[in-house]
Parts: sequence; structure tokens; C-alpha cells
Amino acid sequence: MFVQEEKIFAGKVLKIHICTVDGTEWLEEVTEDTTVEKLKEKCLKHYVHGSLEDPKTLTHHKLIYAATERVLTDTKTVADENLKDKDVLLLIKKRPPQTPPKTADVSSDEKKKQDNKAPDKDAILKATASLSTRHTDRTVTQHNIRDFQTELRKILVSLIEVAQKLLALNPDAVELFKKANAMLDEDEEDRVDETALQQLTEMGFPESRAIKALRLNHMSVTQAMEWLIEHVDDPSVDTPLPGQDSSGGAAGATAAPPVRTSSAASPDELTEIFKRIRRKREFRPDSRAVIALMEMGFDEKEVVDALRVNNNQQDAACEWLLGDRKPSPEDLDKGIDTNSPLFQAILENPVVQLGLTNPKTLLAFEDMLENPLNSTQWMNDPETGPVMLQISRIFQTLNRT
Repeated sequence: MFVQEEKIFAGKVLKIHICTVDGTEWLEEVTEDTTVEKLKEKCLKHYVHGSLEDPKTLTHHKLIYAATERVLTDTKTVADENLKDKDVLLLIKKRPPQTPPKTADVSSDEKKKQDNKAPDKDAILKATASLSTRHTDRTVTQHNIRDFQTELRKILVSLIEVAQKLLALNPDAVELFKKANAMLDEDEEDRVDETALQQLTEMGFPESRAIKALRLNHMSVTQAMEWLIEHVDDPSVDTPLPGQDSSGGAAGATAAPPVRTSSAASPDELTEIFKRIRRKREFRPDSRAVIALMEMGFDEKEVVDALRVNNNQQDAACEWLLGDRKPSPEDLDKGIDTNSPLFQAILENPVVQLGLTNPKTLLAFEDMLENPLNSTQWMNDPETGPVMLQISRIFQTLNRT
């Protein structure tokens, strides 16, 4: 009778799901008035299969409510912790506290830290007291690290002057210059960057459209691709450019001017022919970049100047317009110091010397001067490529030293 009364007044029996880190699982039956410590003891007895010989085992473990990752308090009851039937608890061994290091170990660690510690200001001044003082302007140092593209323009300006003089000394100077002028007439609209054309055709664009897009966008693959996408539904997209046939070639080559057979070269005639060559190689700003920059409030002339200085790069041109505008457009026409070791080394190179006597090299220099995006074409050209390679190698070698 007494047992029955005890069962009547006992708390509600719950089945708690217990899990351990090694994957062991079981159900533990407890009443709501059972303390967490008592529940933990029951769990440990089940887990170690018997009595707890070490009394510290109980204090070295904890129960965690899996749903909220909350550690249960030993002195509270199951009801106090608001546990429900079928709730999941984790039986975890507490992490032992770190053993304090021995005095000898502490001293050794401190000594290592002191040895590896960076010197303070006083130590640096003491160690460098005997050194001579040097005043180095870091800004000047940075500018002394020459950029190849910036220097290349100066090199080309000076090499063009040398090439002009060398070609003028040739008995057939007028013929050579007129030949160069005729090459421009034939190739101005007919030359296409084969690498750029291949990239566009591999993307699926028809060859004739790709050629047209490249010519309209100064052989820039990115700009040509944007043009092709924008005009995909344009009914006139396949209309040939003026002076071009439907296949993309020149509709008719301009007849070369008659070649003078006399060996005497008039300086005025040479100058006039060369001016004609240069006019055909005038800088052509990117139309999209011009519109975008003018919409920011800049006038057309300064926008064109900015694009010319920055090789048609819109972002760089915008920074130039907003900054100190250095270098100026006038600086672009200044050549390199002809007495500098760099220029002398270039002139002494046999490949460069031979190239300067070729009118095509002069055309290449002029083209790269005003349209840097065409540099790749000339680098891949069998006649002008070796000259550009030598110039690049000489620059890199001297720049490193």
C-alpha cells in the first residue's frame, strides 16, 4: 500500500534521449523532480556499466540540452530545466583546465619573446648613429622607376627623327617615302589584326561583320564585340564600309603616285610626303569614351587630349582630367634624351639599325605613336616585330640595372 501511494504522489515520468560523443545512445527514465546531478549519475552508471569508483567522474561531466546547446545546472530539477518527454541531452566530458606552466618554462618563453622582439626607436638610433645621413625623396625615387609604355613613346619620337634622316640620305629617298605613302593608301582600310579577327569568329560572329566591327573600333576586340552585340538586329549591320566590298576587302586600291626616277631628293618634297604620312596616322579617339567623358561636363578638346595621353583608356583619361593632368599633350611629342645610355644602346643594336632603313618601320613607329592599341599588330609583323623586341629587351635590361 505504501509503495502504491509513493507512485501516486511521484512526479511525471519522462523518457530522456541521452547521447555521447562516441555515438552511444539510450533512453533514461526520470521523474520531473529528479535533479540534473542525479540524472547525470544515472547516465554515467549506464555509460561506464557499473558503479562510479572515482567520485570526481561526476563533476568532470556535464549534460547539455541539444536543442539550445545549453548546459544544465546540477542543482536544478528536470522540471526546473523545462525538459520534456523525448528531449535529447548530450553527455559530455568537461575540458580539463590548462596546467599552469612551470617557472622555468615561463622564463624560457619570455626570453624567446625578448630575443624575437623588434628593436625600438632608441635601439635603431643607437645602431645607426655612425651612418651618414641621406635625404631621399621617395616621390622622386618612385618616378625614377620608369614605365615602359611612357618611355616607349619618347623612344619612338626620337627614333622617328633618326629614321627620317637615314631614309633622306638614301639616293632613292623620295621613292621610299612615296612607297610608304602608297602602303598607307593600300593598307589603311585593308589591314586587319588576324588574332583579333580569329577571336571574334571563334565566338560565332560572321567574318565580314567581325572585320567591319574591328575597323570601326580600331582593332579593339572588346569594343568590336560590344558593337556586334549592339547591332545584331541592325538591318545595315552587313552593309560594307565606304570603299570596301562585301567580302571586307578594299573596293579598289588607290593608285600609287608616280615614282620619280631622279636620285636627287628635294628636302621640301620629302617633308611634304612625310607630313602626308603623318596626317593619315592622326590619333582617333574612342567615340564612346568621348561621349561618356563629355557627359561628365568636360569639353571635347580636353577629352580628346585626355584620351590621347592615356591611350584611349576611359578610366585613366577620367583620372587625368580630375588630377594634375600630367603628362600634358605637349609632353607626348617630346623625345628621349638622345645622349642617354638607353637611346645610345638602342641605336647601337644591329637589328634596330637595319630596321630604321626600312620605310615600314617608320610607318610602324608613327602608327604606334598615335594609336598604341595597334602595337600588337606591329609586334607580330615579321619586319617590324624584331625591332620592337630589341627595343623592349634593351629597355628592360637597363631598367633593372
